[in-house]
Amino acid sequence: MNYEAVIGLETHVQLKTKSKMWCGCANQFGAPPNTLVCPVCLGLPGVLPVANEEALRLTALTGLLLNCAIAPFAKFDRKNYFYPDMPKNYQITQYDKPSTLNGHIDFEFNGGISRVRITRAHLEEDVGKNIHFERNSGVDFNRAGVPLLEIVSEPEITSAAMAYEYLNALKDILVYGGVSDADMEKGMVRCDVNVSVRPAGSKELGKKVEIKNMNSFSGARRALEYEIPRQIEVLTRGGTLSQETRRWDDEAGITETMRSKEMAHDYRYFPEPDLMPFEPTPRWLEEVSQRVVELPLAKKQRFMREYQLPPSDAQTFVWDAPLGSYFESLAKSCKNPKAAANWVINNLRAELTKTRTALADVKFEPVHILELIELVESKKISNSIGQQVFVEMFASGESPNAIVEKKGLAQVSDTGAIEGYCEQAIAANPGPAADYKAGKVAALNFLKGQVMKLSKGKANPNLIGEILQRKLK
Repeated sequence: MNYEAVIGLETHVQLKTKSKMWCGCANQFGAPPNTLVCPVCLGLPGVLPVANEEALRLTALTGLLLNCAIAPFAKFDRKNYFYPDMPKNYQITQYDKPSTLNGHIDFEFNGGISRVRITRAHLEEDVGKNIHFERNSGVDFNRAGVPLLEIVSEPEITSAAMAYEYLNALKDILVYGGVSDADMEKGMVRCDVNVSVRPAGSKELGKKVEIKNMNSFSGARRALEYEIPRQIEVLTRGGTLSQETRRWDDEAGITETMRSKEMAHDYRYFPEPDLMPFEPTPRWLEEVSQRVVELPLAKKQRFMREYQLPPSDAQTFVWDAPLGSYFESLAKSCKNPKAAANWVINNLRAELTKTRTALADVKFEPVHILELIELVESKKISNSIGQQVFVEMFASGESPNAIVEKKGLAQVSDTGAIEGYCEQAIAANPGPAADYKAGKVAALNFLKGQVMKLSKGKANPNLIGEILQRKLK
């Protein structure tokens, strides 16, 4: 019997705010333990939470970026449970009336575009962090109360590879939209995986297994690559699966049982009595909508469509948004956008990296790249000379025309001069000349290279080929 996997993901994302969700403590990573705390985020008796409006804005913005409906009425609830990293013994979260519902993400997968629906994206608060030592444990509450968005997908993901691409697409959207820095090493993004298997074509879901303790998207992929075959093997052998929570051991590459026969928790949800329901006004939503940006996939598709770029170039400009904006400022005025992309990706980016220069600090004007393209395409200079001109242009800020004129780099198209170079190259390299005459066409490229050296890269390459062929007949 063939089996198929059914996967749903719960992704927790810290929002990019300056302060925490219910108090004025800084939302900041890396401070000494328990230095960014106050009575509110420590849950001391008698304190009152006040909602962070920027977190509410970012939640609505996320909903718009994920094609969700923004609820006209949302409320916060108390989710009651005891755990050492939750100082109040309850978490303030959104339960039955979340801020955003029913969205979707489109992303590239298996050579096409896949879509996974989003059930909800609800706002809550993060918990503290348990730190385990050899003989005891501690809790750092700096993270407690940081605004956290839980994004829940429908169980529509069918493989580990698809889950990995979904997570990366989600992260790219959140970073692009300015919702979160999504730095996994700082715990800003965490993911829980729900996975089951069932006979292929069946509509009934199998027993759900939740996997925790994954510190990276690649860890989530590896956990699924282990867990899906494990479940299939159990069923193939005639065994049964039970609903349980398992932990991922990244070092061993296996999942292990944490809690078995787990049913739904009774969290005793009830409306948070200290917070009013949230009813966004049309004006407030309009202000949030002004912050919506073009999504990474849409931008890539537009760059390919409008500027005829190959997918690799378009993806480069998606990954590096400032470089993409720089390219687009050129492409709108360029007859050959692909040439502009080549100079920006292969030359400008390389010089920025080599010299550790910020894009904003580049000395030359963007229009100078268009000028350089024109010099090369009109054959006034060769491409190799163009490379030299770019380096000089980057270092000095001078225009390409000024550099070419000052250094005498204009391409030589004088037939007599090039014939002289060709004769020198043939005389100095009788072996390759004889090879070409014997039918070895590749030998001509070697001789062309010698002519270019003699002319210091200035000779017209097309004329070199014509003259060499004529002289070697």
